[in-house]
Amino acid sequence: MTTSARGPVIAQSGVVPPEIAVAALPADERVWVPQAPNVWFRPLMFNTVLGQWCNLLKVTASGIVSRHRHPGAVFGYVIKGKWRYYEHPWVAEAGHFVYEPPGEIHTLAVPDDCDEMITFFNISGAMAYVDEEGVQVGYEDTFT
Repeated sequence: MTTSARGPVIAQSGVVPPEIAVAALPADERVWVPQAPNVWFRPLMFNTVLGQWCNLLKVTASGIVSRHRHPGAVFGYVIKGKWRYYEHPWVAEAGHFVYEPPGEIHTLAVPDDCDEMITFFNISGAMAYVDEEGVQVGYEDTFT
């Protein structure tokens, strides 16, 4: 460790990946990856060290998007439209921040009066899709 007259000097790491600065909402619609009918996602970042990923979720029809569970925390920011979890009384609308604690099963749904919803999600860990009985029927993480 080196020091200066003011204290220890923190060295720059040689293994820092380059920054990412891109338009999150793409001009080219082909960048959206189809996930299900009327549901797309836009990958923004995959952190293979921490198992974290950031993406946009876009839904262009009302109804249930998915029932799922996250073992890690999830942070969201609604860019356009609105959505809710059937298991909670709140509705996340454009401009709202959402925190999802680890371990909860919830059902994401877009209401009938919403033509398009786009939300930014920062997900730590996996996403396990479950059916109405809680049986796992699918799985996604940084590597899948």
